Amino acid sequence: MKTLKLLSLAFILTGSLFFASCGNSGKEENPLADSLMNVNSAKDGKISSQEAAIQEFVNAFNEIQSNLKEIKEKEKIVSGNSKAGDVKSKEEEIKNDIQAIYDLMGKNKARMNSLNKKLKNANKKIQGLEQMIATLEAQLNEKDVQINDLKGQIENLNIELSNLNLNYTEVAEEVEVKTVKLNTAFYAIGTMKELKEKGVVTKEGGFIGLGKTAQLKSDFNKDYFTKIDITQNTSIPIGAKKAKLLTTHPGSSYKLIGDTKKTEKIDITNAEDFWSASKYLVIVIE
Repeated sequence: MKTLKLLSLAFILTGSLFFASCGNSGKEENPLADSLMNVNSAKDGKISSQEAAIQEFVNAFNEIQSNLKEIKEKEKIVSGNSKAGDVKSKEEEIKNDIQAIYDLMGKNKARMNSLNKKLKNANKKIQGLEQMIATLEAQLNEKDVQINDLKGQIENLNIELSNLNLNYTEVAEEVEVKTVKLNTAFYAIGTMKELKEKGVVTKEGGFIGLGKTAQLKSDFNKDYFTKIDITQNTSIPIGAKKAKLLTTHPGSSYKLIGDTKKTEKIDITNAEDFWSASKYLVIVIE
């Protein structure tokens, strides 16, 4: 059901963007619609690379469109202030809004870069999705031209902008670094003995050596952990008779998949909730 909702949402959003860019004829074919239907018919409800790409696209679409809307509002404010009688009195406000516009465009560029990378890493290309990304990029390029025109108008008013960071690349790189860090998590799997020997966990508390509980060491060995991208890795293989999570993660955000004989894997059903308490996951196996 969650997958169906996701694909329906993606279809609505992408369809709307196609109609917006192609006029009101309503006759333009939407290659993405066929791709979405193919993904929707996938068996067993497994999360595919196509679905992950679509999810990322939906998020990117919403964020970029929201940023473009905010940029448009700020452009109106800047234009209004630049036409006011006493421009100098509005100089700081104009400069702040110009910087905000460039910051938002930097975020858009970073989002597009991330989206393109994830699409390239998908196991199977989705032609319609690639076309939609191209449409978004065309929107951003058009906005680039408008912003440069606005910047030229402001400079003609003798307002100094050289002390502002108007470099999209620098802003985009900074945003991308923060995004990668935000989406990075780590996991470690092993028996209690292995995890203790590797300096990951310790047993403390209890009375006279009895009743001690295992917990993550305060100075645990981070080198023993495997790094993952939480937007891409929603399933971690386990392959053990028994498994339990040592670190804290909401029970509603994951499922241990397997039977009484073997725990095959852990499926993370809500990544945001699952990694909210800690970006480090420790699984104790037997």
